[in-house]
Amino acid sequence: MSRDRPSPLPVRVLVVDDSAFMRTALSRMIASDPGLEVVGTAASGSEALDKVGSLNPDVVTLDVEMPGMDGLAALRRIMSRFPRPVIMVSSSTERGAETTFQALSAGAFDYVPKHLSSTLDILHIRDDLLAKVRAAAQTRHPHPAPKLHAGGTMIDGAPSSAKSPLIVALGTSTGGPRALQEILPLFPADLPVPILIVQHMPRGFTGPFAQRLNSLCAITVREASDHEPIEPGTAYIAPAGKHMTVSLRSEAQATISLDDGAEDSLHVPSVDTMMKSVARAFGNLAIGIILTGMGSDGAEGMTAIYREGGLTIGQEETDCAVYGMPRACAELGILTRVVPLLQIPTHVLQATQYRKHA
Repeated sequence: MSRDRPSPLPVRVLVVDDSAFMRTALSRMIASDPGLEVVGTAASGSEALDKVGSLNPDVVTLDVEMPGMDGLAALRRIMSRFPRPVIMVSSSTERGAETTFQALSAGAFDYVPKHLSSTLDILHIRDDLLAKVRAAAQTRHPHPAPKLHAGGTMIDGAPSSAKSPLIVALGTSTGGPRALQEILPLFPADLPVPILIVQHMPRGFTGPFAQRLNSLCAITVREASDHEPIEPGTAYIAPAGKHMTVSLRSEAQATISLDDGAEDSLHVPSVDTMMKSVARAFGNLAIGIILTGMGSDGAEGMTAIYREGGLTIGQEETDCAVYGMPRACAELGILTRVVPLLQIPTHVLQATQYRKHA
């Protein structure tokens, strides 16, 4: 006779926002999920600190812009005194985007953008918010520290081509902004290949994000433009709301194309769309990299690069904020290497036979 298993305890969430409208809207969205529970709300950074200490929530949603102690200052104090997953709720403005990226650097788990005009505008973030709260709760009990392999885990050996790769295609989502801020500065200015990046982000965020990365990196990082030729030593970030593909004008020159894509696309831009175009254009001279993120976007694109004989690299599970996208690729058996995040640039440089210039 089987016994009923006890139901898992709901994820306890503290909602912090100086707007009563936003506190109510966010609380109702979170409470609509039976696996989540709003244990309290706070209207300021100082009140948030008090309630984090007394209520011990599993996850905190934290407004970026608040009078007095703003969200960034509150986040830093939370991470110092009561470390736990924090999701920033930010306005979709350039200023809000920049503050959000500072928050990710300071330890925030992720962010969701908000619009202030009406309840209908707020509802569009519901699915994103709930998914990120659930994912954040899983990090409350982190995996053991990864055992770093001297050269990563080699699964199927080296790519079949004897020639050096000509391009890197990289896809990521949840946890990606922080991961990119960690690895892109590790590439040298004379990197011999370009990097195409799809990072799932709302409109208004990819431009400021590219500017922030560019200020941190030796390579050039910029938001991609339509019909732009791609150059070595440059990373191109797909603009939010645009699919990015690449095509060869000649053997010596490849060009980026941007378009709105199908209206029913789950993600715009799509990692799959970008990577499949790279596989078509470059075949076995491409490197595909899949980093942390929810869902499975990138699985088809990484498969396309793998089938062409390109090198495919996945971020190690214990290293990911969310293991969804790398997991989807690992389960398909199409990852040539599984590598801790900070070792990925080394593998790219080795594959491209990079030699440091004197």
